[in-house]
Amino acid sequence: MNRLTYPFCATLLGLCLWQALVWVTDAPHFILPAPWRVAKAAFESRALIAEHAVVTGTEVILGLIIGASLGAITAIQLAAFPRLARLTLPLLVFTQAVPVFALAPILTLWFGYGIGSKIVMAVLIIYFPVTSAFYDGLSRVTPALLDLAKTMGASKTQMMLRIKIPSALPSLASGLKLAAVYAPIGAVIGEWVGASRGLGYLMLLANGRAKIDLMFATLIVLALLTLLFHKVVSMLANRLTDTSVTS
Repeated sequence: MNRLTYPFCATLLGLCLWQALVWVTDAPHFILPAPWRVAKAAFESRALIAEHAVVTGTEVILGLIIGASLGAITAIQLAAFPRLARLTLPLLVFTQAVPVFALAPILTLWFGYGIGSKIVMAVLIIYFPVTSAFYDGLSRVTPALLDLAKTMGASKTQMMLRIKIPSALPSLASGLKLAAVYAPIGAVIGEWVGASRGLGYLMLLANGRAKIDLMFATLIVLALLTLLFHKVVSMLANRLTDTSVTS
């Protein structure tokens, strides 16, 4: 069996279970539509869904780039200055105790109903995973390598660039893979609170008009978009890790 067989079988099994649930519960189509109804709605509204998917995709991509960059820079600074880490890490952990939904209305008030507030939401939701994963990798470098570098007269900057960062790239890759899954969540939450475009907005619009089949179709497109981002980021992260190993 090739690598496409298992996803195909899993998808087929999911569709069968979905259809079986529709038959068993005998739920009306405006509560639980059958798969063929959702597929029909997706085909008929393909242009509309694609238009909103581009908006959400743009928010996610920009959020990933900005959030991952800020997270990586923060992790390097924390690893370079231990006192700063002891002061800052509790604050970073505390920020994760604040529900994301509580921040969404505030961000919408500050940055407006446009794309800006959704990008900020995506950045906030992926910043901590990237920072935490990369900092953990930077803190777990083999002490023997650092002692050898000190013996050879390497400076702190050289040890950071030549030893710590290359050794911690697998941890950064893990953080980026998580970020690829979390970023769409942040963007959609922002669209739910206040937006005029995006897949999250389209889901609310379809729900308000009792077009549950369109809402399901939009949800499936969002899931597929998230899987696509995770796959692309995983490929880039694995290539980054392989490059660090070979170098």
